[in-house]
Amino acid sequence: MQLTDIQAFIPQLRTATAVSQIHKGFSYDSKYLIYENSDNPTYVLRTATISESEKKRLEFETIGRVHQFGVRTSEPIAFGTLEELKLCYMVLRYVEGEDALEKLPSMSENEQYDVGVAAGRELRLMHSVEAPMPMEQWSTRRIAKHNRQMDEYFRCGVKLPEEAAVIAFIDQHLPLLEGRPNRFQHDDFHPANLLIHHGAYAAAIDFNRYDWGDPYHDFFKVAYFSREVSIPFSIGQIDGYFDGNHVQENFWNLYALYAAMTIFGTITWTLKVVPKDIDSMMDRIRTLLDDHRNFTSVIPNWYKQ
Repeated sequence: MQLTDIQAFIPQLRTATAVSQIHKGFSYDSKYLIYENSDNPTYVLRTATISESEKKRLEFETIGRVHQFGVRTSEPIAFGTLEELKLCYMVLRYVEGEDALEKLPSMSENEQYDVGVAAGRELRLMHSVEAPMPMEQWSTRRIAKHNRQMDEYFRCGVKLPEEAAVIAFIDQHLPLLEGRPNRFQHDDFHPANLLIHHGAYAAAIDFNRYDWGDPYHDFFKVAYFSREVSIPFSIGQIDGYFDGNHVQENFWNLYALYAAMTIFGTITWTLKVVPKDIDSMMDRIRTLLDDHRNFTSVIPNWYKQ
């Protein structure tokens, strides 16, 4: 996309001097950095097809709610549609920082832990945002999704050797979902969507997968991605979320339940979206099973308070 194609339509971009596309991530949005006579970007522009305009408008408004709660993230600036280009767009203020996925491995273990603590506190603040009413119970929605994912898994042609043990663990713990709250969920909270600036946690970005439901569900990405990048960060995120207090057993039961439930959907998602990565994803699942001793333990073996 040329900047001139859209510059005339979006007031915030009329003083822009350059644009560069962002190629990271699995989002279907197109993402761009917008510059104004500076080496540092001023805005992030996200565009999607105009058929998604209502969904993206709700996303923009939700980012605004989260930002108003004091969560460190991109300030939402503008939303609109471009009928001529069959696009909708949102403009977000750029947050300075480095990708935590790339930065954490070069930091000391204490620094990684401290970034995790700050991330956990920010996540807890996000989870104070109540879901809009009315909304169907979390347990109903999550179990229905689980059943759909299991149906897809049984048809996908890949079989997990520990399938029976994982399913038994899930079935035993499903009653824990009853009565869980509907709160804001980032739903993709892991180092690839976090920023570090001057050695400290700076912000969370990429809210396009947000959802509403049990706050503890936001921790399943620790099991699949964060612990692979940095165990000190992962421990810090959990400790920071609970403000250094003892982590309650109900958290670990739900943490393990959501990690187990996600296995089958992860397999089918990978086969559909990035089939070339199925071997590496199965390695991640193998690590998860080892962490929980094939779900005979709800606390992963890497966690030490």
